[in-house]
Amino acid sequence: MAALAIVEVLRNDGLDVVDARALLRHVIGCDEAWLISHPDRQLSAKEQEAYATLRARRAAGEPVAYLTGEREFYSLAFNVTPAVLIPRPETELLVEAALEHLPVDSPLRVLDLATGSGCVAVAIARQGPRAMVTATDISRDALAVARGNAARHGASIEFLESDWFAALAGRRFDLIVANPPYIAAGDAHLAAGDLRFEPRAALVAGPLGLECIEVIVEEAPPHLAPGGWLLFEHGYDQGPCSRALLAAAGYDDIVTRRDLAGSERVSGGRV
Repeated sequence: MAALAIVEVLRNDGLDVVDARALLRHVIGCDEAWLISHPDRQLSAKEQEAYATLRARRAAGEPVAYLTGEREFYSLAFNVTPAVLIPRPETELLVEAALEHLPVDSPLRVLDLATGSGCVAVAIARQGPRAMVTATDISRDALAVARGNAARHGASIEFLESDWFAALAGRRFDLIVANPPYIAAGDAHLAAGDLRFEPRAALVAGPLGLECIEVIVEEAPPHLAPGGWLLFEHGYDQGPCSRALLAAAGYDDIVTRRDLAGSERVSGGRV
């Protein structure tokens, strides 16, 4: 196999350049700055073979994050596997909204439902070191990934296997956050892009897409301390329904926040 330089690989590769660079960084074991500063670095035969394998899998549609095993979220690198959703930039809004409710001078009990990779729980724990964070998920495989990410970033988090609030009888929190499944079962997007490879149980809520949000909104109040907040991510078109559910359940100070694309993305209320 003839030697190829980084610049040659990128010049002749028909793969999306962002994806190609991410795969090269993974194969070589370098960061973007190193990749930029070493365009003439020759890839060994083993590296070329590894890159070709990853490139073919990406061309077939596999998400880059699953191929490299990592994705950045809130300026932190998180391990990801096909057992968890890939962290997305819009979910950072949920963390930002949560941090607005974290006092700097007193501890706060925080619950992260359906934690997946643990990215929300870890980001909150890192940004709010006095927060006492509990994170739950129904998937043992997801919890294993989340525990690994917490250890990676030195975040002290209690992890529990739980179907929503099932393992939390009698416990109350000052803040509950969730990024639940909120896609309708018949949504055409499930057959396109990265969603094809992500765990269906973490994406699909039911026929309407609101089923998980309904459960969380209804069951959260007994687990919230007086004045406690519930905040959750939802689909771009689910803001009105989310606010209606919160109002029907008796929440006060109902709010919705928009993401950088201008879509309604996070809603919540206070008990």
